[in-house]
Amino acid sequence: MIKADLKIELIDLDKKHFIHPTSSLKQQQETGAPFIFTEGKGVYLTDISGRKVIEGMASLWNVNVGYGRKELAEAAREQMEKLAFTNSFSSMSNEPAIRLAAKLAELTPGDLNAVFFTSGGSESNDTAYKLARYYWKIKGFPEKTKIISRKKGYHGVNIGATSATGIMPFQEMTNSLAPDFLHVDECSTEMLRQCIEREGADKVAAFISEPVQGAGGVNIAPEGYFQEVRKICDEYNILFIADEVITGFGRTGEMFACEHYGIVPDIMLLAKGITSGYIPLGAVVVTEAIHQGLINHSDGTLLHGYTYSGHATACAVALKNIEIIETEKLVENSRLMGQKLLEGFKKIQKEIDIVGDVRALGLIGAIEIMDPITNQRFATPIAPKVSAEAAKRGLIIRTVVFEGMDTVVFSPPLIINQKEIDELLSILRDALISVQSSLSGGEMC
Repeated sequence: MIKADLKIELIDLDKKHFIHPTSSLKQQQETGAPFIFTEGKGVYLTDISGRKVIEGMASLWNVNVGYGRKELAEAAREQMEKLAFTNSFSSMSNEPAIRLAAKLAELTPGDLNAVFFTSGGSESNDTAYKLARYYWKIKGFPEKTKIISRKKGYHGVNIGATSATGIMPFQEMTNSLAPDFLHVDECSTEMLRQCIEREGADKVAAFISEPVQGAGGVNIAPEGYFQEVRKICDEYNILFIADEVITGFGRTGEMFACEHYGIVPDIMLLAKGITSGYIPLGAVVVTEAIHQGLINHSDGTLLHGYTYSGHATACAVALKNIEIIETEKLVENSRLMGQKLLEGFKKIQKEIDIVGDVRALGLIGAIEIMDPITNQRFATPIAPKVSAEAAKRGLIIRTVVFEGMDTVVFSPPLIINQKEIDELLSILRDALISVQSSLSGGEMC
């Protein structure tokens, strides 16, 4: 069967049988999959037609070490041949899970010291909410149940994680959210303080935030914000949960984004870059104080766990992935190439009128689209047009267009080099120029 026939067959099967996550189901039926990828190498993906594109998002912010890493395949093969999986219930264990927990305790800042494993970011979030509430319950504060998060924050799509997510379209999908979740302005510590005092500190279990909001538009907090959040949480005896699912493992130019702000959360959530997407895995890392609190105050079994918590093969892959990040100095590369990316954004900003604010921290960044005539956002989002034009030219990027935003976001693999950064910026510039030219006779008039 020639590739054209195979592509037609796969698109047809895809329409009939594959319900895609976070996708337009109608569009899937009308146009089919825009790409069916068959191979990845470095920062590039190749589709079934043989077309090669730069993955400017590292897929979903997560393929940190790039595609086609045979070391990770070999780590999985070796572990599968010895012990692919055994459950971790009833205190049973395996060496990769033990080694990975110890490595995460070594890497994470401060006294973050004990790890609960999950299968991904949404599970890490739901686990953190349960553990925070359980911690206060066994310490004699059963009414401390409320979780405060930030508007525009993204924490996953399980029912608890959806309820914590501060992006309204995600919440509006269901008419039955979990109780005891509150949202405050994404940049105001004063609003956080007011929320705590209004609800009562004796009712609030935790505050959760991404150190850099990802799916909400790559929003970087103002200077001093997280330091003040840490003080407020300490003042009111509230746990601070850092959702580092996107930002962990070098994405921002530090191993963990909290390190930019010199703070240590009580609970840190990990996933994505922990295995660079080669196999599903997540983790919840807690401080020694919380760990000891759980040990000393609990009575009986911790009735929370997933079948694949501490999955031996996933943990083996994570250990090898972290080894690659360290030996290839990818955190440093993220910082250096992130500076080049931001410099390129700023140059494009000067050249192209529809480019508004630009920002980046390490290799996570964003460009706002603005009407240069009104200095406001266009009535109809333009970012999707930029994304479409970029895809035609060989660059995959994402857009954020909810709640009045019109933003293009970026998160390339941490292995990206100067030549590939230049290629990404060149394609982006051409796509923006094309879109701006198409607007000159319409929306910009």
